[in-house]
Amino acid sequence: MKNFLFSASIISALVFTSCSSDDSVNPDDNTVVPPATYTFKRGGESTVSFGGQTTRIKMAGELKSALMDFDNATENSLLAMYAHEAGNNDFSDSELNASDKSLRSKTAASKDYFSANASESAIIKATLEGFISSQVNEVFPNKMVVASPGVAGQIADGDKTRYVNQYGLEYNQAFAKSLLGALMTDQMLNHYLSYAILDEGSNRINNDNNITEEGKSYTTMEHKWDEAYGYLYGNSQDPTNPNLTIGEDDAFLNEYVGQVSKDPDFSSIATDIFDAFKLGRTAIAAKNYEVRDSQIAIIQKNVSKVIAVRGIFYLQNGKNKIENGNVQGAFHALSEAYGFVYSLRFTRNPETNTPLFTRSEVDALLAQLINPADNGFWGITPETLESISEAVAAKFDFTVAQAASI
Repeated sequence: MKNFLFSASIISALVFTSCSSDDSVNPDDNTVVPPATYTFKRGGESTVSFGGQTTRIKMAGELKSALMDFDNATENSLLAMYAHEAGNNDFSDSELNASDKSLRSKTAASKDYFSANASESAIIKATLEGFISSQVNEVFPNKMVVASPGVAGQIADGDKTRYVNQYGLEYNQAFAKSLLGALMTDQMLNHYLSYAILDEGSNRINNDNNITEEGKSYTTMEHKWDEAYGYLYGNSQDPTNPNLTIGEDDAFLNEYVGQVSKDPDFSSIATDIFDAFKLGRTAIAAKNYEVRDSQIAIIQKNVSKVIAVRGIFYLQNGKNKIENGNVQGAFHALSEAYGFVYSLRFTRNPETNTPLFTRSEVDALLAQLINPADNGFWGITPETLESISEAVAAKFDFTVAQAASI
């Protein structure tokens, strides 16, 4: 099934003239052309704010690193980092410690997918907490044990040492890549870019009349859009003009949008996403909601595609290593693949405003990826990895070969 086919001519027909900031939008002319950078002002003051997103990206980065701190991390300390409470010294950064933000509170917490589905949200939170606990309880004690089928421990991967569970899974990789979907992607695509959030209550009326939040320079609709933007670019050295092709500003969505854009088959994807964010934000200032909505679809399509492309890339990387006789060398790629496959649950079809993959579909793919009967990655076959790859690609407009080409 080929999803996400949008007419460029329809979108371009909606976009006409130029504005460089909120100040430059003519209230009597709602035509839209974005600025060169993500810079928007009202009365000379910036209207862009996404501090909470930057904070959570930094928290996630520290937690990802701490999952490999065999000498100092404990189950309690790692879980406290995930469910941080303001004032607790969970991080090395005092600003993070003072923050009232946490990773857990925004995991599987989008309005569209989980406001009426608290039971699944709880399951997802428990799964991520399970990765943390299992890393400490299963892998940490076996740090010096050579792993084998059914036994957690260390494996050699070229000049690197990896630490895996009894099935060959690196919990730290599964956690980080699953969080990328359950937090960053879910909040961006299914919460802040949701019509239920952007147009909630009097948001549209207030935006039409330039009524800003109390004590702030931005309208609520502008702020919600910026918060979506922050989950991708919030840790960039220059968030107004982020480096789109390197993707090294964080180890989550930003990194993998950059990685996918290095593939010639997806070379424009990072630019497409950034341009859509700029144009959609400009459209909000111009009160042109048709253009705004067209940009939402572009972002949802392409961010979802990034997760699928990167998941297939790692599946194919692992498959190639197994075919070349390097079974243990495949475990790292397959651990990353596990997290990306898990994150498919949080992707979105903008044509139907529903998940591209249901929970049962994702669970079925994961059950193939780690099958206890095969000792997980120790016994997985290239044929199984190819089958999973094809099942993922079938929901999109690209092939397995295209996703695996770089």
